[in-house]
Amino acid sequence: MGTFRETLDLRALRFALVFPMLLAIGFASCSQMLRNNLPDPVAVMWNADGGSSFAPFGAYVAGGSGLIALFGWVTFIQAVPLSRPVVMRRIMMGIGLMVSLFMTTVLAAGLVGQSGVGNARLSHVDPIVLAMGSGAALALGVVMMFAFKPDPRWTAEDDAALQSELRLLADPDLARDSLRMWVHARSSVFVMIIVSAGFPAALIAVVIPWLGALVAAAALVAASFLFARVRADRDGLQVFAAGVLRVLRVPAGDISAAAAADVKAADFGGWGLRHHEDSTAMLVSSGPAVVVNQRNGRRVALSAGTQDAADKVAGILNRAANRAQHGGQA
Repeated sequence: MGTFRETLDLRALRFALVFPMLLAIGFASCSQMLRNNLPDPVAVMWNADGGSSFAPFGAYVAGGSGLIALFGWVTFIQAVPLSRPVVMRRIMMGIGLMVSLFMTTVLAAGLVGQSGVGNARLSHVDPIVLAMGSGAALALGVVMMFAFKPDPRWTAEDDAALQSELRLLADPDLARDSLRMWVHARSSVFVMIIVSAGFPAALIAVVIPWLGALVAAAALVAASFLFARVRADRDGLQVFAAGVLRVLRVPAGDISAAAAADVKAADFGGWGLRHHEDSTAMLVSSGPAVVVNQRNGRRVALSAGTQDAADKVAGILNRAANRAQHGGQA
């Protein structure tokens, strides 16, 4: 029994069982307030001409309360097992709330639409109650998806994080061997892009707006790729063009040596991401850079902005490669 309980999110289970039941009790209690204004029997199905199927008031309320509880339990219970992905559990918890509230809305709209009507055949489902209740059910369901916090469960990602922390304890220098930085082209390059593309785009937009917008967008994309985000740490090197698109990744185990150098972009094929002969480069300008030699014979070059930054990145990568080569020991 203990093992079975460990597979369930007990907080979610309690909510899944109690909320639909309380909602059903609330519906039954509120229905009693309308009892004296309802026809007997009440309609339980409708067509274009009004009520078409009928049942005693007690059967309508009891059956409706049972449906609210049943549909709520069936849907909510999908969010309880810990073995299911967290995202799925969040979604099912939100859908459970939507379904429960929508069932209550439909049943309540059926009763409100019959209030004050002498003959149930002349009744209709109240559209205002149905519309407002459905909107609230949808909105609250979405809120539940974001607000619900599933019980924590140990995963493979947690194992990886634990091993990472253990490595930090064994080798405190690992915590310092991490560098994040941005590099970008010189300001004169961006001025050139504005002059060569921005002004013509503005003139073209006067005559053909969509073409002017297209030229401006192309210039903006080209300029964004003259920015790069560099991440160097114990895992190796990663470079993200425009800050978000990963264009280079060199694991620490693939690095044989790294060195700071003063390079010319033309030697590697030009600015931006280039594949030139046996090298790959992400250079936003000529000048200080880091050149990484890989064990497979290829080279990787990336702009570093300043000579000091290039020295730091090269030092981190060399130490990361040394640790990887000696099984994690410096």
